Amino acid sequence: MANPTATPAAAYRRGDVLAATPGQLVVLLYDGALRFLRQATVALREREIERAHNSLRYAERIIAHLDGTLDYDQGELPQRLHMIYAFCLGHLGKARTNIDPGKVEEVSDMLGELRDAWSQVAAEVDRG
Repeated sequence: MANPTATPAAAYRRGDVLAATPGQLVVLLYDGALRFLRQATVALREREIERAHNSLRYAERIIAHLDGTLDYDQGELPQRLHMIYAFCLGHLGKARTNIDPGKVEEVSDMLGELRDAWSQVAAEVDRG
């Protein structure tokens, strides 16, 4: 089996991760979750349940990781993010049970807005 990090694209992505600031890493996590949610939406529409399940699992793992790394000493924002992440995870569970790509798209929209906000914050911090 070939080494997955041996491809030029994988090496480039690995370099991006290693060089990223904490804010940029959060944006990369959102990008990954959104990619898996797009894949899950397509798979649900095509009634490819196993593929949808696998894509949803990857997205859920990323969302759970984002939730698990919240720093509750940073005021009210982490609690709000926790509630959003909990809603997203519950909604994805319903999407899986009901084979409902619309619910996945709702989560994608919500995470897309958070991703854009984090991207702006990361850019501001990087500018100093």
